[in-house]
Amino acid sequence: MNLSWTLSRYLGRQFLAVTLITFSIFLALIFIIELVELLRRGADKPGVTVSLLFSMALLEVPRLGGRTLPFAILFGGMAAFLRLSRNNELIIARAAGVSVWQFIMPALVVAFAVGTFVVTVYNPVSSTLTTRFGQLESKYLEQRASFIAVSANGLWLRQADSNGQSVVHAQHMDGKGLKLDEVTIFLYGQGDTFLGRIDAATASLKPGFWQLEDVWVLMVDDQPRHFDSYRQETSLTESQIEESFAREESISFWELPHFINTAEAAGFSARRYQIYFHQLLATPVMLCTMVLLAAVFSMRTSRMGGLLQMVLGGILAGFVVYFLGNLSLALGLSGILPAALAAWAPSVVVMLLGLAVLFHLEDG
Repeated sequence: MNLSWTLSRYLGRQFLAVTLITFSIFLALIFIIELVELLRRGADKPGVTVSLLFSMALLEVPRLGGRTLPFAILFGGMAAFLRLSRNNELIIARAAGVSVWQFIMPALVVAFAVGTFVVTVYNPVSSTLTTRFGQLESKYLEQRASFIAVSANGLWLRQADSNGQSVVHAQHMDGKGLKLDEVTIFLYGQGDTFLGRIDAATASLKPGFWQLEDVWVLMVDDQPRHFDSYRQETSLTESQIEESFAREESISFWELPHFINTAEAAGFSARRYQIYFHQLLATPVMLCTMVLLAAVFSMRTSRMGGLLQMVLGGILAGFVVYFLGNLSLALGLSGILPAALAAWAPSVVVMLLGLAVLFHLEDG
């Protein structure tokens, strides 16, 4: 029997409505938890108001909400299929000759469409809001004076020291930014007064200073001087440099390929950005995988009963997906797995397991 267009639209609408409600509940919980955490972090910070923290919590919700979307699809799908079963709609459809594959096909189409929308539209908006949140967090909560940017010209870094501000530019760097090549440091005093510049062949970050080699110091009120070795004060640490690089979730899906190429050309390891890019590409597949898992537990419940069994099974399935995702990510970041495999493996493995269980339940 071919599934009618009317029935397909009805099933798709039911699945989408319940999923959106579930996702909205997740977003509300995320906002409350994030607001409480920001209130705790900003309690003793000068210039931080409740309205500022409220707006920061709103800015952070889309990023965290994107992480919970697969689980919203899972639990929303389970709720939708269970509702259809409790209303006897599933039983009637199956009695009319509709197979489980035809029954879940509208949900799979909706999930794939939602995944495509998330990647192409939701993610760019979320990345913009995440960037703004990072700026506010750095200014008001962490009060960092340093800023790092990777561009086609190399690395640009702004830092503070006892004499004022300085801007460091390097053509190339190692993976962590602890050693720079072809370095220029622009020195500024109070009121952004230009004091001079320092040119060096290399710069290595040491505790409290940059160790420069083959150095020319050119000050506005002095003659150029050359040093084989020179120390330039800095307040930066290794952890601050690593944390200052752009968070992958603050970069739009459409900008990620260019950013990856630029970072690699500058000598920065772009592995985590590559993995994130492939994770975004795998999003529609992951959401379809969650629909299959939802069908596994809800269809079984419709036959054998047991709401508690369905809920516990869904929670266990969500935990397994979360564990596999983190494990695969760790293996990918460590270089054990290629970036593409690390991103796609959880979706593919769980999808195959879901298909196998559905085949066993329906055709076994």
